[in-house]
Amino acid sequence: MEQPIFTTRAHVFQIDPSTKKNWVPASKQAVTVSYFYDVTRNSYRIISVDGAKVIINSTITPNMTFTKTSQKFGQWADSRANTVFGLGFSSEQQLTKFAEKFQEVKEAARLARDKSQEKIETSSNHSQESGRETPSSIQASSVNGTDDEKASHASPADTHLKSENDKLKIALTQSAANVKKWEIELQTLRESNARLTTALQESAASVEQWKRQFSICRDENDRLRSKIEQLEEQCSEINREKEKNTQLKSRIEELESELREKETELKDLRKQSEIIPQLMSECEYVSEKLEAAERDNQNLEDKVRSLKTDIEESKYRQRHLKGELKNFLEVLDGKIDDLHDFRRGLSKLGTDN
Repeated sequence: MEQPIFTTRAHVFQIDPSTKKNWVPASKQAVTVSYFYDVTRNSYRIISVDGAKVIINSTITPNMTFTKTSQKFGQWADSRANTVFGLGFSSEQQLTKFAEKFQEVKEAARLARDKSQEKIETSSNHSQESGRETPSSIQASSVNGTDDEKASHASPADTHLKSENDKLKIALTQSAANVKKWEIELQTLRESNARLTTALQESAASVEQWKRQFSICRDENDRLRSKIEQLEEQCSEINREKEKNTQLKSRIEELESELREKETELKDLRKQSEIIPQLMSECEYVSEKLEAAERDNQNLEDKVRSLKTDIEESKYRQRHLKGELKNFLEVLDGKIDDLHDFRRGLSKLGTDN
């Protein structure tokens, strides 16, 4: 009976028989992979079943080697199955435990093979010794008498020796047949080992190709990283431009508010300028009234003198008022020119933005 001695889970792969380079998945997901020990045959096997399909049935021999090709992947060659099995584990610890167990089972298989060879050599030696003893017994029987006499006068010890001799002859024949069988199997194993060596060399070449592809991918990754850094720098520049635009918008809003204030002041000045014609009309009316008063009071000299004084004062105030009005108009014209210049600057700033 076979007993499981170690069990784990892994993704199973087999080497592509046509190319001997690429891995072909033998299972769609992680499956159970177990070591089994056959008590009757004193042998070890690795067995894995996916549903009702047996995907690994590999008998471990001392010539097998389990190789770690990466942190989570390992492989071994099976000459009897004429293929290479690969296992992908979920962690490096599982791979290490599986490899250690493979080495233990391989050592146990080597010890079992050595014991079986010792038994074959022992039985072969016994057969050769019995073959050497047989002529002496024949000579003794010929000396003592004929075969009939020997059969009639043979002792129980001679009978037992003859039966043991026959058994040894049969064992020798079987040993010779087993030796031929082992030689044929050894030749088969050598041929399979040569094929597997070729497959492993091709696998090593594919590993080198994968390394080159990995180097190319790493260079491409570095190039993409530099490209991403450049894009990030461009994004930062765009963000800075957005901040500048925000500041310009706030500045434009401030200028617009100042423009509204200036327009309000201009409206006030325009309202004040509307009062000027009224003042002018009043001045003209006063002048006409003064002229009428002069015509009416030509005959009144005393009143004329006093009125002259008043008229001079009135004329002085009128001149003063005209001077102030002229200054006011000049100031108003300057303000209007400044407002026009401010509008032109604001429109130019909006165009530049």
